[in-house]
Amino acid sequence: MQSKLLIALFAALALTACQKAEEAAAPAMEQAKEAAGAAADSAADAAGSAADAAGASAEAAGAAAAATGDASMDAAAKAAQDTANAAQGVADKAKDAAK
Repeated sequence: MQSKLLIALFAALALTACQKAEEAAAPAMEQAKEAAGAAADSAADAAGSAADAAGASAEAAGAAAAATGDASMDAAAKAAQDTANAAQGVADKAKDAAK
């Protein structure tokens, strides 16, 4: 009989300890979720900025190529477009990860 009471007392203490631990951890979990969201937003912003920079680079390369001739222009425009496409792919992946 005493062992059953001790087991019940131990179970009640363990349950109380678990509840207290859960209550103590709740604010930290909320802060972690907020920090993860902020990090994801920052990553998406950085990826967007990289895509914008790649687009500006593509425009500049196109302008420079126009000044040097059609053959060079085609090659530079293709390279710039490839760079812009790659940057957009990175931006899309970062935005997907942020979701």
